[in-house]
Order: sequence, then structure tokens, then C-alpha cells
Amino acid sequence: MPDSAGIGPLSLGRRMFMAMVAGGLLAAPFAVEAQPPSGRTPRVGLLLPGSAASPISIRGVEHFTHGLREHGYVDGKNITIEYRYANLDDRRLHLLADELARLNLDVIVVGGTQAALAAKQATTTIPIVVAVMADPIADGLVATLARPGGNITGVTFLAPELTPKRLQLLREIILHFSRVAVLLHPGVYSEATMRNLQNEVEASARLLGIQVQLFEARTPSDFDATFVAMARARAQAVILFSSPMFYLEHRRLVEAAAKNRLPTMYYFLEAVQAGGLISYGVDINALFRPAARYVDKILRGAKPGDIPVERPTTFELAINLKTAKALGLSIPPSLLGRADQVIE
Repeated sequence: MPDSAGIGPLSLGRRMFMAMVAGGLLAAPFAVEAQPPSGRTPRVGLLLPGSAASPISIRGVEHFTHGLREHGYVDGKNITIEYRYANLDDRRLHLLADELARLNLDVIVVGGTQAALAAKQATTTIPIVVAVMADPIADGLVATLARPGGNITGVTFLAPELTPKRLQLLREIILHFSRVAVLLHPGVYSEATMRNLQNEVEASARLLGIQVQLFEARTPSDFDATFVAMARARAQAVILFSSPMFYLEHRRLVEAAAKNRLPTMYYFLEAVQAGGLISYGVDINALFRPAARYVDKILRGAKPGDIPVERPTTFELAINLKTAKALGLSIPPSLLGRADQVIE
């Protein structure tokens, strides 16, 4: 089905084929090998919040290295990547950021706002590319989206229209929808960002006549008890604020939601593939591909403070019909028709 930008997989494939024919690339290598201006092999650090064995981390690395290859860089050949994984340990995140800063790298690429803040604390001189940012201005990472300033730039996955849209989607599924529980990870972002997220969901819910109840989970071990508390509070549905922990540990979230029969709106597709009810948002791991483009620009001499932060323009809706049936919910045909992915 076409995405929200109106470009379906087939039409996109046709455009790529025609571009390749026009450029005479069908018989050429995938990408011309990059030749850094300095003549030496550039060194890039990649700092991720999860573990090396996590499927989420693996997919993020694949997107990043594929993106690099599109610009002519191959790890171990004409670029060197230093991989570091924090295993959801904030202290380890800071230690690894300090370690990468001491290696005098050309660029440090990080996944997530927490990793970005750790890298910012570790160095003010090495360029930092953040593949997945929440609110980079409120979190103090950049001055403005158009002109970040300093040594940080990257891609944000938040957009102001997402929260109202998620509430509206839940209202289409749940009859007499009047109470929503919001699950948040305290301290994952700055106080300003957390306050903005809370104000946004409360304002959107108020317009729809929906009561908001906030619940916290500091570690994955809190998920079960928190969902029990939501059910006891008679929440009719759950919405998640974003957090690397929720993303990396989404299977445990899906299990807790199923046990307590709570329809849950996720902001990433992987949860619906694992049995969650519905998701609406960007392909988070795919944001590592444009991060590679930022790296290429910096290696060619661009300053990170002059490269605008990208915002998402395409959002995907996914629905799991098996989960809907288990919850006794009927998905309207009009909603199914708008879904980018329906899991039977």
C-alpha cells in the first residue's frame, strides 16, 4: 500500500530503475568508492543504547552501514567503524562516550537522546551525528533545527501531529473511549521535553474529552506491575511516550499489555509485529540510513552546526488483527484501508 507521501514500493522501484538507466549505473558498482579529502582512512564511532545481540541494534547497524555504502564507504576498506553498545546502562553509556572521544575520531554517530547527551558531555569538538533524537532543542542538543550550531546535528523522530493522531486512531477502535493511560520512562529526556510531551498529550486528550492518567516504568522489570496498575485504574487504552528502553524491550511490553487485556498504541512497527495491537510513527531504525549521509557530508568538510536537523515526513500505520480479535475489538474497514501494514 502507498505510504503517506503517496509513493508506493512499485513506483519507487520504477523511479530508482529509471534513474539507474539514465545514469548508466546498471553495469556499474553499487557505489563509487569514496575518497576522503585528507587521503587517510576516516574513523567513525557508533554508540548504541542496546546490546550487540539485540535485533533492534543489528537492524540499526545494517541501515547505517548500507547508508555508508550508498556514499562509497565500506567498513574495513576505506572507513573504520568503532562499535560500542551500552546494554541499556546509562552509566556505561557515558563511559563509552568518553572512550570514543579519547580515540580522536572524525565523527561519532549515536542512537538516541541519552547517547547524544553523553556524547555532548564527552566532547565539544568531534562532530556528533544523532540518528534518533526526540526534541533536540528542548534537550539542549541544538540551537535550532535549521542551524544547529555547535558540534551536533542529526535526525529527529518526533512530530507535533503524532499524539493527536494516535488518540484519534484509538477512538476509532474503542467505543466510548474516555480514559487513556500514558506510559513514560522518567528521566529519559530533559525536564523540558518530558513536560512538553505531557502537555501535548493532555491538550490533545482534552479536545477529545479523554482523561489522561500517567504511569512510570524505570526498568523493564516494572512493566508487569505498571500494566496491572493501569488495568486497576480502569484505563481503556495505553499510549507510550518514546524511550530506547521501550523500543529495545518491546516484547516484554507487548506481553504485559496482553496479560492485562489493554489495547496499546505503540510508536514503532516492531511491537505490532510482535503481537501489539496498533502503531503509528516513523521507522525508527531506518533513521540510521540518513545518518550515514550526514557522516559523508562531514567527512567532505561540512560543519555539523551548519547541517539542518531532519524531521520525519512519512508515518506508517500498522494493525494486528489477531490481537484485535483477542481483545474483542472490531477494526473499522475504513481504518484497515488506511493501514500500511495489516498483520493477520
